[in-house]
Amino acid sequence: MQRPLIFGMVHLRALPGAPRNKLTVRQIADKALQENMHDVPYQRPEHRNPEVTAIMAAIAQQFRSQFPTVTAGVQVLSCGNKEALSIALAADLDFIRCESFVFGHIGDEGFAQSDAAELLRYRRNIGADNIKIFTDIKKKHSSHAITGDLSIADVAVAADFFLTDGLIVTGQHTGTPVEKNDITQVRASVNQKVFIGSGTSAKNILHYAESVDGFIIGSEFKEHGYWENEIDPKRVKEITSLLSSKY
Repeated sequence: MQRPLIFGMVHLRALPGAPRNKLTVRQIADKALQENMHDVPYQRPEHRNPEVTAIMAAIAQQFRSQFPTVTAGVQVLSCGNKEALSIALAADLDFIRCESFVFGHIGDEGFAQSDAAELLRYRRNIGADNIKIFTDIKKKHSSHAITGDLSIADVAVAADFFLTDGLIVTGQHTGTPVEKNDITQVRASVNQKVFIGSGTSAKNILHYAESVDGFIIGSEFKEHGYWENEIDPKRVKEITSLLSSKY
C-alpha cells in the first residue's frame, strides 16, 4: 500500500470580529506561516461576515507563495464550504474539508444543512473542478440523532453517490481517536479515499496506517497535544519519523 499522507493543520488565530481576537491581520498571517480553531464560538454560514473569507484568502495566498509545491487545503468553520472553495480557487489550493456534505446534523453552533448539490454546482460555476472536496461523515462535535438509523457506512455510500472526492472519519471530539471499526465499515462500503480527521497520535498512527490514505493532524503536533498551543517540532518529527520508518 502507498504511504499515507499527513496533513498538518494550520490553526489561524482568532480573526477580527471574533470574541477572542487580539492580533492584527498581519500578525495572524505571520503566526500561520510559522506554524483556526480560535474563532470560537463558530458561526453558521448565514451569520458569517465577508471579512472572514477575505482575510483567509489573503493568508492562504501567502501560504501558497511560501510553499508552492505542497498539497494544501482549507476549511472554514463552521460549514463554510462555498467560502472554502472560493479561497482555494483564489490561493491555488488543492482541496477543501467539507462539513455537512450529506445529511443534516446538529453541531455546537446549531443545525447544519447538507449542501452537496449546491456546492458541486458552485464549484462548476466558478471553474474550480480541479479542487477536491473531502467530506466529513458523522463528524465530531455533533449530534447525529436525526440520522441515528444510518450507520457510518450508510452515510459514506450517500456521500459517494453525491460525488465526494474523499471521506474524513473522526472521533466524537477534537483529539478523540477514530474507532477502527468505523474505518473498516467505510472501506467495505465504498471505493473512496479515506482520511482520519481526529485523534491521530504517535501511539496509534501505525495502527491505522495500512487502512487509510492519510491523516489530518492538529492537536498532536502542538505542545502537550493541545490544539491551542504552539507547534512542537519534536512531536511533529516523532510522528512523521514513525510513518517514514514503516514505508
